[in-house]
Amino acid sequence: MDLLELLPLDELSHGLANLSMFPYFDMAHYIVSIMALREQPGVLEVSRVSPLACWFSSMLFCFGGAVLSAIMLAEPVVAPLSNSTGVLLASITWYLVFYCPMDLVYCCSALLPLRLVLSVMKEVTRTWKVLGGVTLAHSKYKDSLLVMIAIGWAKGAGGGLIRNFEQLVRGVWKPETNELLKMSYPTKITLIGAVLFALQQTRYLPLQTHHLMLIYTVFTVVNKSRMMLTGSSSSPFAAIESAVYKTLFAGHSPYDALTGEVQKACVDQRTTATAGAKEIGENGAAGKTTPVSRVKGQSGSLKAKDKSENADTTNCKKIN
Repeated sequence: MDLLELLPLDELSHGLANLSMFPYFDMAHYIVSIMALREQPGVLEVSRVSPLACWFSSMLFCFGGAVLSAIMLAEPVVAPLSNSTGVLLASITWYLVFYCPMDLVYCCSALLPLRLVLSVMKEVTRTWKVLGGVTLAHSKYKDSLLVMIAIGWAKGAGGGLIRNFEQLVRGVWKPETNELLKMSYPTKITLIGAVLFALQQTRYLPLQTHHLMLIYTVFTVVNKSRMMLTGSSSSPFAAIESAVYKTLFAGHSPYDALTGEVQKACVDQRTTATAGAKEIGENGAAGKTTPVSRVKGQSGSLKAKDKSENADTTNCKKIN
């Protein structure tokens, strides 16, 4: 990757790597996260009924990645809240987004130009969160590639991964919204970033850290801008995902033959049962007099029995 060092992009990558996230980029992350929470169904009602539950949900949206990574690394869950400045800034943002007079903060932030700028800044913070998680896991588990990917993924997309718990805080239980069942674009792009940075940290990817940061940040920023400007929610990886799924997970199963035999047997049984029912129906339609004749036969036998009993009685009387 000496080519990147020769280009002017090397200076840009160093400048990006030395960029401070506090306070402007962190504030953009808080605003976009809390706005995403506010746009969830029923959240405005919860904010009026229980401001504490609304505040707690907002903090999970803002610091969910740090909380989830702390749980996975067996660290104190409240450690992310020890950053009093960050919590205070997030709390002020929460109050302004939900309770500002005339809803000025939310209405202004929802304007497309400003929201585009805030979303781009949030994508920049995603790079630092993923890299921070991978670096933290690498310092504790040197050669564990899977752990580094997991911690980097949790650090960058923890707010979405613990969404079910955040919903429980608001009294909502929707297990079908689990990110592992249907991953959203932020979760996917964060997982890809975690894989790339983990490979780079373990020297499997021959790139400098600041070069990979620049490439990943530019990709996420450009793609997020495209999605917002075009109003499209389609993932750029849709074609690749479809090809991989059809190749690896939608092939012929070794149990297809057995399944086909079972299905064939069920079909044969169904056909036999249908034919039997049809035959019985036809016989019933053709022999409607059968029950009547049976009744007549029974009545004839009863009459014969009565006659024999009467004859016996008469003989007894004669004998007496």
